[in-house]
Amino acid sequence: MSQLNILGIGILSWIIFLPILGMIIVLLIPKSQTRIIKYVAVFFSLILVILAALMITRYDASKAGVNNFESLQFVERVNWISLDLPVASVGKVNIEYFLGTDGISFPMILLTAIIAFVGAVASFSVKNNEKGYYAMYLLLVTGMMGTFCALDFFLFFVFWEIMLFPMYFLIGIWGGERREYAAIKFFLYTLFGSVFILITMIALFFSSKDPQTGYHTFNMITLMDPRTLEAGSFLGGIGTSLRYLAFVALYIGFAIKVPVFPFHTWLPDAHVEAPTAISVILAGVLLKMGTYGIMRISYPIFPDAARFFMYPLAIFAAINIIYGALCAMAQKDFKKLIAYSSISHMGYVLLGMASMTSIGMNGAIFQMFNHGTITAVMFLMVGVIYDRAHTRGLNDFGGLANKMPKYFAVTMVAFFASIGLPGLSAFISESFIFLGGFRSDVIRIIAIISTLGIILNAGYILWTIQRVFLGTLPNKWEGLNDISPRELVSSVPLVIIIILLGILPSLFLNFITTSANYLVNLIIK
Repeated sequence: MSQLNILGIGILSWIIFLPILGMIIVLLIPKSQTRIIKYVAVFFSLILVILAALMITRYDASKAGVNNFESLQFVERVNWISLDLPVASVGKVNIEYFLGTDGISFPMILLTAIIAFVGAVASFSVKNNEKGYYAMYLLLVTGMMGTFCALDFFLFFVFWEIMLFPMYFLIGIWGGERREYAAIKFFLYTLFGSVFILITMIALFFSSKDPQTGYHTFNMITLMDPRTLEAGSFLGGIGTSLRYLAFVALYIGFAIKVPVFPFHTWLPDAHVEAPTAISVILAGVLLKMGTYGIMRISYPIFPDAARFFMYPLAIFAAINIIYGALCAMAQKDFKKLIAYSSISHMGYVLLGMASMTSIGMNGAIFQMFNHGTITAVMFLMVGVIYDRAHTRGLNDFGGLANKMPKYFAVTMVAFFASIGLPGLSAFISESFIFLGGFRSDVIRIIAIISTLGIILNAGYILWTIQRVFLGTLPNKWEGLNDISPRELVSSVPLVIIIILLGILPSLFLNFITTSANYLVNLIIK
């Protein structure tokens, strides 16, 4: 079990709460000192990247299981809330500040640190009330990091809900013309899903009995132990209808965040109205929380239900892949196209998870990371052109390749990575996902049908390149400037990651393989 403390405090606590320290400093800086506010936010985001890099040096991938205390890395565990209640049926309520990471959460922590830094740099384009913006931004980063680090279900839910507050205001105050509508829609959809998660969390608590203490528990690792959910409780007993119902409830809560059809309609509105940096965060990190929740909670606690719903999960994955791609092809707004593209590509993640094979699960986790980096670059590039032209209409441009060659080069890497071009990161993850789908006798036909998404994906990406970058440049865009050094700082690191992981995917896969294999064995045993 790897440990890493700084000044006597665990590194995961630093990663979670350092943005809060940055938020406090931002709030203490005079509102007029916008330059200092921006640099403070960037500095604290950069520290997260450094801490994440430090974790890489101490991470023992060979021991990273899923539901074994000894396999967790960087564990921090102390009592947070402890109550002795007189009601015999409840007994002692013990909620822990329990943090740790493994091969499922560790890639998401790295991704969040990278995207948080990129988003902070990209946020320099925000020109009104920067103090409030960066305070909300740093609070959002804390919520995201906490969600990926928490191993107590109650603590997980606290961080999950913390994200709602800043994201609502970041879209509702600093968004586009229809920002209030998009913010409320995002809030209501996510809150609706949170109700299902909350109900299931409470049901799990009252159905559990810690084998060591004999009390109810929120500890997610303990809940994964089949002995914890008593056969006589309403969520105990393998294969019971109430366990299936609890799995569906959790699925709805997490599927809204992914988003899975038919819960997807909030995403295009949120992306179109959100500022560029928030679109980067939304697509790069927040969507992954849904699939992460299914992997972290739904699958290992309800493996019987996961097997039972394997076929329906694959069907929803195929719908996401094909429907999202068809919707993307119909778009004329650059941001909406990428939003629907995200719906399609998160379908690949679901397909890999539904295959319940080791190679498919490895591909799903890898795709979560790859989609985060690729889509972040795509949204950054939309922000670049929107800041100059004040339009996102795909039919408004043409000939930008000659006028903005650096911009064209960066965008092409992201576009061709999104298609799944060999030599770029998404090719490996998507290949693993389809290999997993073909390996599974249950969903092989669905995997074959889902390959249609690859053709559709290439279709709308190539058509976008034709409309935006090829042809003749309209006279009104003669004054456009190429991508700036600051914009390169936010995008080039992601481009390097996309290329590096396309050539040397083992750099990433070594971190996740043990946990992915362990999770699959837990489900299918």
